[in-house]
Amino acid sequence: MIEQQQKLVLSPYMEIYELVIPKDNLLRQIKELVDFSFIYDELLANYCLDNGRNAVPPIRMFKYLLLKSIYDLSDVDVVERSKYDMSFKYFLDMAPEDEVINPSSLTKFRKLRLKDMNLLDMLIAKTVQLALEKGIIKSKSIIVDATHTKSRYNQKTPRQVLQKQSKKLRRSIYEIDETMKEKFPDKNTEDSLEKELKYCKQLIDVVKGNEEICSYPKVQEKLNLLEESVTDDMEHLETSKDEDAKTGHKTADTSFFGYKTHIAMTEERIITAATITSGEKTDGKELPKLIQKSKAAGIQIESVIGDMAYSEKKNIEAAKEGGYELIAKLNPVITQGNRRKEDEFEFNKDAGMYQCKAGHLAIHKYFDKRKKDKKNKNPRMVYFFDIEKCKCCPYRDGCYKEGAKKKTYTETIICDSHSEQVKFQETEHFKEKMRERYKIEAKNSELKHRHGYDVASSSGLICMEMQGAMTIFAVNLKRIIKLMNEK
Repeated sequence: MIEQQQKLVLSPYMEIYELVIPKDNLLRQIKELVDFSFIYDELLANYCLDNGRNAVPPIRMFKYLLLKSIYDLSDVDVVERSKYDMSFKYFLDMAPEDEVINPSSLTKFRKLRLKDMNLLDMLIAKTVQLALEKGIIKSKSIIVDATHTKSRYNQKTPRQVLQKQSKKLRRSIYEIDETMKEKFPDKNTEDSLEKELKYCKQLIDVVKGNEEICSYPKVQEKLNLLEESVTDDMEHLETSKDEDAKTGHKTADTSFFGYKTHIAMTEERIITAATITSGEKTDGKELPKLIQKSKAAGIQIESVIGDMAYSEKKNIEAAKEGGYELIAKLNPVITQGNRRKEDEFEFNKDAGMYQCKAGHLAIHKYFDKRKKDKKNKNPRMVYFFDIEKCKCCPYRDGCYKEGAKKKTYTETIICDSHSEQVKFQETEHFKEKMRERYKIEAKNSELKHRHGYDVASSSGLICMEMQGAMTIFAVNLKRIIKLMNEK
């Protein structure tokens, strides 16, 4: 049950906050900047108003999740820190003497209260609206790009996952006391999950038996993660349990298993829109959604800045129809109007290869010079696929011919089909705008390295969207506060 009116926090100790939390504290600034009552209004329908015991206020639960994103903490550690960190308690609208929640409540809140909500668009729109009200966004350009996030349950066996986590725990302990190595049990050398679990349990018992070592936060965090993995159902560590994650390609030689977050951002580095897909999706296809969402959030768009992945023919035509400039360099392979089977074969700009509908990447390509030598014939690029994968592919009907020795995809290169765009990208205006693109690379780095967005916190596309929503909300608020302080 949730109370229909939010209560004021009354405590004789509230003045402590004014003494110990400085005015420039990030959480104080966020609390003063944002009216979080919209969370209460959005979640009210997901609670019962007249039955059951009182629930923890939804705004407080939401703020716990926001703290997790800002400081990249686990459920256990964010609750633990809120016991003694006065800035956390102040931000959570708690009295200094109030008890904290049970960490398991955060899992239930995510699954039961935040389900069926378009949290990603709602939170981004709130920060964009706030930035516009404060006069921070003045540019009329958006920069677009995609960043990848590896699945939590990567392509590793449960034993490999446990080995990695136990290794991190041991390393953090050796930095404090190398003599602990003598007290640890012998490592498991057999390919047995049961014996690896036994070793991890023994390791946990030894570490917990040393109160001094456990008092170090970096040790406690690694210990919590290992303990959660051991006690959790091991089936959740299987790759098959993250059915929404797919293999994508960063380059022709490197790949990842997980998701892609497609981002639109202003020149002031405020994220205006995002879509989250599985890892094999191409960047250019998401551009119309990013533009639509950015406009819905209140952004005026005169220019769209991106890399070659966004310069496909449909996006160039859409820019002309929409009255905005597309600042994206042409690629002679992906800007053709005569592509075959466009719905099945798409160009992956990171790998420099085409990929089929199943997400399989071409293994090599060659330039067909014979066509170039013929009069009025355009040159071709021929892409070769792994025929063994084609034989067992679920989409082989109509694509793979039984008994074929090779599978190729041929693309005609028409270098002069986009003469207007070719001329445009040679102008000083185009080159000047293109120099702004580096900003989104820095934003992607911030998301990953400061807020833990390099690895998914849970499995499934819905959970990934929730993680993306909280992370982008956090980085946007931090950016707004920084720009306001610079005025």
